[in-house]
Amino acid sequence: MKRKLAMLLAGVMIFGLLTGCGSSTTTETTEETASEEETGEVEEAEEAAEEAEEVDADQAAADEVAALIDAIYVQEWTEDTADQCAAAKAAWDALTDEQKELVEGENADPDYFGRDTGDASLDDARNQDDIGENEILVVSFGTSFNDSRVTDIKGIEDALAEAYPDWSVRRAFTAQIIINHIMAREGYQIDNIDQALQRAVDNGVKNLVVQPTHLMHGAEYDEMMEAVESYADQFETVAVAEPLLGEVGSDATVINEDKAAVAEAVVAAVVEDSDYDSLDAMAEDGTAVVLMGHGTSHTANVTYDQMQTQMEELGYENVFIGTVEGEPEDTECSVVIEKLAEAGYTKVILRPLMVVAGDHANNDMAGDDEDSWKSMFEASGSFESIETQIAGLGRIEAVQALYVEHTAAAMAE
Repeated sequence: MKRKLAMLLAGVMIFGLLTGCGSSTTTETTEETASEEETGEVEEAEEAAEEAEEVDADQAAADEVAALIDAIYVQEWTEDTADQCAAAKAAWDALTDEQKELVEGENADPDYFGRDTGDASLDDARNQDDIGENEILVVSFGTSFNDSRVTDIKGIEDALAEAYPDWSVRRAFTAQIIINHIMAREGYQIDNIDQALQRAVDNGVKNLVVQPTHLMHGAEYDEMMEAVESYADQFETVAVAEPLLGEVGSDATVINEDKAAVAEAVVAAVVEDSDYDSLDAMAEDGTAVVLMGHGTSHTANVTYDQMQTQMEELGYENVFIGTVEGEPEDTECSVVIEKLAEAGYTKVILRPLMVVAGDHANNDMAGDDEDSWKSMFEASGSFESIETQIAGLGRIEAVQALYVEHTAAAMAE
């Protein structure tokens, strides 16, 4: 009996020991698992924190570039502008591709430096010195689109240089914002109007002819005239040629030879760049041509209505004038769309009525954003097809010839 009892107690003790060992192992395993999970969570948190820091650092770097771009996106030249332009480009070049996509400011975006607009080396700033006594200063608003600057603005300048080999042709832009953009991105400077006039004085120019490439006697033309008048007494002779469309006139019925010449030239270019043989063939196929100008709050905005009158006088019934700014009101995009739809046109060709095919032509007219003219025409649902022709007036030989004539008239004065 005692032997059996002793064996039973021994079994209980062994079982207890085994149970105790098992409990200890389970606890240790649980603690190890918990420890591993905690370690994983810490590592994940650390990785998330590092990623957040990297994102913050990327955004901070992009924001710095955006601020530098916004600082030079101004219509004013200072003694610090050149250094600011260089600093903005250097900061941009230091960004990674991912950081560049984050650049966003009041006026800054990745396209400021990142958009490919053509080969700037084909351009000529025309700011050389030692130019002699006779100068033709070609004054343009300007564009940061390299290809358009070469074909449209330089095209006009080259035509003038060829026509008047005894005169030095020089360039000035009135848009400092554009000058700064070109300086920052391409690394060379184009004179603003004051710099160009002072350069002419410093070079001993005696006879100055100013040829604006502006479309009309608008706000840009008025600002140019103020600058020219302030320097006029420093030359022996100063003459200012007419802008492209000549005198404005009092109302929408006033047209002239300049407007007729431009209307004929641009319509011929539209036909040449299309799949049609003539404007009449377009009309027969239900195709309308919309020429998009800039528009202005200046009193010269009547010029756009005059150009519509001119188109009608020439028998161009399927050519319509519109404006980005919607001034005058009857040239606003929605109004033009309504005109075309009511007239039964089912196809549209959009082309700029601008000397230069720059930002307005590429973005406001032909861009993919919902507020571009192409997008709004498509959204109307009234047309089978929308074609865009991105080409400025300045590249058309007949338009270049008209500038040459205007310069000749100024010289004759």
